[in-house]
Amino acid sequence: MMSGSAAPSTGIDAGVGEVESRLLALGEALRLHRAEAVEAEAAELQRALAAAIGPLLRGTSAGALSPQLRQRLALASGHVATQRESLARASAAVDRAIDVLLPSAAPRVGYSAAGGSERPSNSGLVRA
Repeated sequence: MMSGSAAPSTGIDAGVGEVESRLLALGEALRLHRAEAVEAEAAELQRALAAAIGPLLRGTSAGALSPQLRQRLALASGHVATQRESLARASAAVDRAIDVLLPSAAPRVGYSAAGGSERPSNSGLVRA
């Protein structure tokens, strides 16, 4: 390997390593359902991404991204997608729980489990 490409590659490796580390820490905070830790780790991940983007951009323009580094970046991208999906599922579960605890004030139209109508009693009436 040429000495000119070793330094950028080392910077890229360090940046990607920090992003990977922050992704793992964020995943652990999410798994433990620790909101404060999730916020802190998300901020650290953003910081790591901001620090890594410069060396990555220089590395791609100089052709310094090895197949191994590309694989690491693809895995990191997969981790982000998995965490995003996990957050979406958790958010949907919270929304459902809130709907159960605080039902909508709007009347429902249809039939209940017992077969009776759930329509409001004044449905269809015309008042003069």
